[in-house]
Amino acid sequence: MKILGIETSCDETAAAVVTGEGEILSNVVRSQVEEHAPYGGIVPEIAARAHVSALDHIIADAMTKARTAYDELDAVAVTGGPGLIGGVIVGVMTAKAIAAARNLPFLAVNHLEGHALTARLTDGIEFPYLLLLVSGGHTQLLIVEGVGKYCRLGTTIDDAIGEAFDKTAKMLGLNYPGGPAVEKAANDGSPGKFSLPRPLKGRDGCDFSFSGLKTAVRTTIEKLPSGALKEADIADICAEFQSAVADVVSDRVSNAVTAFRSRHPIGNTLVVSGGVAANTAIRSALSGVADSQNLQFVAPPPNLCTDNAAMIAWAGVERFKLGLTDQLDFAPRPRWPLDPEAPTAPFAGVKA
Repeated sequence: MKILGIETSCDETAAAVVTGEGEILSNVVRSQVEEHAPYGGIVPEIAARAHVSALDHIIADAMTKARTAYDELDAVAVTGGPGLIGGVIVGVMTAKAIAAARNLPFLAVNHLEGHALTARLTDGIEFPYLLLLVSGGHTQLLIVEGVGKYCRLGTTIDDAIGEAFDKTAKMLGLNYPGGPAVEKAANDGSPGKFSLPRPLKGRDGCDFSFSGLKTAVRTTIEKLPSGALKEADIADICAEFQSAVADVVSDRVSNAVTAFRSRHPIGNTLVVSGGVAANTAIRSALSGVADSQNLQFVAPPPNLCTDNAAMIAWAGVERFKLGLTDQLDFAPRPRWPLDPEAPTAPFAGVKA
């Protein structure tokens, strides 16, 4: 089995070919960092236009690198949402065209399910497992019980972790994207030189909040002596910010482990996925939680944590094996919850 995967939900244009056994034959990603860097964040219209310009070439490159002809494909999988709707439409329409022209099954994949199932591609883990999904637009704790079967334990009530990293970087004059920039600066700083809050730490439940932490960073900057920020100040603020995030994540995940084991006593795996999962401080903190709770800890390689098409192709493989194909009248979705039974929340891929 060979499935072509296409990803255009945000600011990466990507295509990949993955086999039914989980071999990644190709995984091509074009980043739009240069296009969005002048604005300090993603501009949806620019992102959509960049996908239009690049996608055909990216798919051709992925097919060439995979040494695969279109008549060797078994299906086409594409991110159908959630995401920036302009970009999602570009990917979906391209995938539909390929499926129609080649008479191939069409698979509309939830972008978040792509992240959620990546650990099965990389480590072959079994259901169920506890998942922390952290990215620029999403921060969720979920129990993954099967393909299409998710129980959301908590989500952010305001900002996603990735958004907090980006906005902190922007306030400190660091480059976009903010996550890698903050992590790099933090390596030269010391947590504790400045004091930042740990929102919701110590409270019941599994929800997150990062708006207050972001505000505290701004207040800390404003209280510094007038003049340009010193490099030492930037490094120390980044170190404290990253430490605060890791503390909050550890606390919330610890609560989620209790809920996970209550529902699945034999569950023994903690997974982190999504772009922010590439952060080494967060990975280290989660590894510590897993060790203390006697859980296996799985974090996919950083290149498979950030947005990519291999995860979409693999989610397509999982769905295709279960016969879960889609019709060509599928409508792209800006929001698409993994757990539709969970309470509505504007920051969980659910329309409030």
